[in-house]
Amino acid sequence: MSIKTELFDLSGRVALITGGTMGIGLSIAEAFVRHGARVVVASRDKERVGQAAERLSHIRDGAVSGAVMDVTDTASVGSAVQYAIEDFGGLHVVVNAAGNHLLKPTFDLSPEEYMHVMDVHAAGSLRVAQAAGKIFRSHQEGCIINIGSMSSYTDLMEITAYASAKCAVLGLTRSLANEWAEFGIRTNMIAPGFMPNETTRHLVDGTARGQSILKGTPLKRYGTGDEVGGAAVYLASEAGRFVNGSTLVVDGGFLVSGISDRYGGAS
Repeated sequence: MSIKTELFDLSGRVALITGGTMGIGLSIAEAFVRHGARVVVASRDKERVGQAAERLSHIRDGAVSGAVMDVTDTASVGSAVQYAIEDFGGLHVVVNAAGNHLLKPTFDLSPEEYMHVMDVHAAGSLRVAQAAGKIFRSHQEGCIINIGSMSSYTDLMEITAYASAKCAVLGLTRSLANEWAEFGIRTNMIAPGFMPNETTRHLVDGTARGQSILKGTPLKRYGTGDEVGGAAVYLASEAGRFVNGSTLVVDGGFLVSGISDRYGGAS
């Protein structure tokens, strides 16, 4: 018996995904394309933009385009939003997945380094939300999905700038959800668990940090990008039309694990 999935159908919708050329952003882009959306993947790296657009086009021809965009530059963000509208005739969803990482003892962290990470994650998400939000406001409909982190709620050693930025993204999500709902704009956040990619795998593979993460994750494994992709489809679709100001945690149970007897050897 077939299962009806119209609630998760994204046909007719256009999504702009920052950081959409790798990692979680690329996984979300793929999930959107598979569920009927047309997608613009955006990144600072022109070569990666082209590669990602070509890869996704094999899933559905004509459904993917790419834009070179720097989330720390307001003009660049505005141009990418306009490009999406001109290329696909509208804009309905934006996903703020652009990000960077900095592992450094806080005593050695410079204010400039700190502010750069904040600029990419927090201010970058704001720039994209503002540019897209003006379009959404005019149509009285739109969906913003911010990508948070476990660091929006808990801490890992020596990631002060990243943790601060992801806490700011959580605050931004709540503020936009509250202030912009009257314009038909829903804003939510996804907080992924630990999902190593090509830029972060070295931090966890074979390290004490990685072992600690797995020990504290009830499902006893890292997550994968496609598991976040499904969450994003839900938030962007009709199925999530009454979800606003929420965080969907996709972490294998990490945040709720606490201290369990299973780790002490008890059955």
